[in-house]
Amino acid sequence: MEIKKHLIITGNSTVSWKDAIVKAVAEASKTIDYLSDVKILEQRASISGDKISEYFVDLDISFSIDLNRKDNKDA
Repeated sequence: MEIKKHLIITGNSTVSWKDAIVKAVAEASKTIDYLSDVKILEQRASISGDKISEYFVDLDISFSIDLNRKDNKDA
């Protein structure tokens, strides 16, 4: 049986929405094991003058729960 947990995170970039997504997933993978899926919930941007100055993405990332993990409360 596989159980997945979901987190909603926001990524940002001054380059593009794709770059914001890639950076957010890379950062999440540093502290979350078993990442499996990402769903783009929303894209938005800040405008400075007549140009986009920063891109933002809200992501729903999923990861599998390790059912074999030992509880370390007694350690």
